[in-house]
Amino acid sequence: MKSKGINKFLSDNAGFFFVLPWLIGFILFKVYPFASSLYYSFTNYDLFSGVTKTGFMNYNKIFTDSDIRRAFMVTFKYAIIDVPVKLTFALFIAYILNFKLKGVNFFRTAYYIPSILGGSIAIAILWRAVFNTDGLINTVIGAFGAEKINWMASANGALTVIILLRVWQFGSAMVIFLAALKGVSEDLYEAASIDGAGKWTQFFKITVPLITPVIFYNLITQLCQAFQEFNGPFLVTKGGPNGATTLISILIYNNAFLRHKMGMASAQAWILFLIVMTFTAVAFVSQKKWVYYSDEDGR
Repeated sequence: MKSKGINKFLSDNAGFFFVLPWLIGFILFKVYPFASSLYYSFTNYDLFSGVTKTGFMNYNKIFTDSDIRRAFMVTFKYAIIDVPVKLTFALFIAYILNFKLKGVNFFRTAYYIPSILGGSIAIAILWRAVFNTDGLINTVIGAFGAEKINWMASANGALTVIILLRVWQFGSAMVIFLAALKGVSEDLYEAASIDGAGKWTQFFKITVPLITPVIFYNLITQLCQAFQEFNGPFLVTKGGPNGATTLISILIYNNAFLRHKMGMASAQAWILFLIVMTFTAVAFVSQKKWVYYSDEDGR
């Protein structure tokens, strides 16, 4: 009787037991760190001395410290420039590769490879070498008789370098755009051609409106990634010159693992989380005005 009761209990709750390993992992590695970081953000938690003080001192410093404010502004600038340029370039390449060209499969693969390799340390170091004073870019510039540019010495030059590294990794967004473009009916283009619409008119009046859900998806994902970017500025410019490319992610890393100020790092991470959440919320609200869904109930 007892074994029958156990068997019945297991059979009635089989689904729960299948989900249990994931649930345990989710609580241990997602919920607990999330909640503990919120608590630590209100403390001066140090990796070696622990918590000795609680309060709003971390948040007060975030809003009063000029270096921290500058890091947030640099992050804003980086994301606002990077995301539109990357999405525009990805859509442009996807549009070209959507045509029936000879060897198009090779080009699709070639354009996607940077997205696989771009996040690696080796590529970041190579990128730094390419933009060095005697690197490939300056060699090409010098071949045309122009003066070489010291990219890493100026704030705008260094920021341009890390933005270009990010834009170069447009392959993932391109593949998604390409899939969306293939879903647009050829009948619409044929009807537009009969009415005298050119390629550009068809692109802006047919293609873009029909793929706005995919544009919206790419916008959200790329925006979240841009605000959390770390490898590029950390390895290529090391946050320099004079903090010009120190994104908030680098500041969080420095506080957490170099200065051991986990409380301050947690507070900065939470401010970053709120910023990303705000941008995402604004995007979701604004989609009602510019995202087109074929099914009216899908709005």
